[in-house]
Amino acid sequence: MNITLNTNILHQALSNYFKKEIVGADTSTIKLHGGTVGNVTLITGTAETVDSQKLPYQIVLKISSKWERYNDPNSWRREYDLYQSELEATFTDALRWPACYYAEMNAEETEFQLWLEYIDGVSGLALSGDMYEQAALELGRYQGKLYVEQPEVLLRLSNLSHADLMKNTYLHYRSWPLVYDYIRSEECDFPLHIRQMLMDIDENSDAIFARIERLPLVLNHRDFWVTNIFYTDGKINLIDWDTSGWGYLGEDLASLIADEADMDHMVEYYQRCVPAYYKGFAAYADAPPLEEHCVYEMILIVFGYRMVENYLHADSDDMKDQQVRILQKIYEIKGSPLHG
Repeated sequence: MNITLNTNILHQALSNYFKKEIVGADTSTIKLHGGTVGNVTLITGTAETVDSQKLPYQIVLKISSKWERYNDPNSWRREYDLYQSELEATFTDALRWPACYYAEMNAEETEFQLWLEYIDGVSGLALSGDMYEQAALELGRYQGKLYVEQPEVLLRLSNLSHADLMKNTYLHYRSWPLVYDYIRSEECDFPLHIRQMLMDIDENSDAIFARIERLPLVLNHRDFWVTNIFYTDGKINLIDWDTSGWGYLGEDLASLIADEADMDHMVEYYQRCVPAYYKGFAAYADAPPLEEHCVYEMILIVFGYRMVENYLHADSDDMKDQQVRILQKIYEIKGSPLHG
């Protein structure tokens, strides 16, 4: 990938990276995964200090442009705003985000760049069950700690997604005839029990949201799926914080368990991760009884209609079959006993 690098900014970022003045650096670039609008590039090379030391480096450049996400218009710039805040001080050695060595917003406030620590480790579907469980445990600890301590930095954060984002997104999907009508139509190819599962959420949504809204309000990552989780040297690193904000206890687990996760182990990971998450939260805060969790309902609220949409827009029978298989696994989750 060819990108134009600002030499002065590169040297500034590397000076912060090494805590030494950098006066020169060669570069090689590799495109990494990019998320919704971000262009993410790994830059490697050798930096030269003012006293002629040669230091190898790896640093990530993330460039994001302005766009508008439904019901969350400022999410495009949220990572920039969070890195400009003192949120970094809330993380622990066991769970953290990548360090930022330089951040800049353009004059028009339509594009920003972040120069970030390169995080390597186990991620995606390579994560093991133990790693899933540790991610859930450490997330619970982090959220419980913040919930109890209420650090001043949280009160000063103005650009966070709102607590009603999950509910409003679900209602938006439910109002879309394409997906709503399909599962109720004679043309629907889903097994009857899958259709009924989705319709039951609609019919009981008021009561479900009443239960959810009694849960603790916590700082959620809101994109806590396997590609954004890195297990490195026994620690959890999280990337891509652009959808983060206030939400209810358990929302992030919906993504961990169901968002393009390991279908063959989805039920097992649900059984292991929900108790681990509640255990982590309870290490700092008074957690609601485990049996009152709403993770199953959150999975369907967040992903149910999205999977119907994916099915209807699938380019192949294999892609359609994958959506049905995921919905079947979610159906199996409902009656499965939790471990621990």
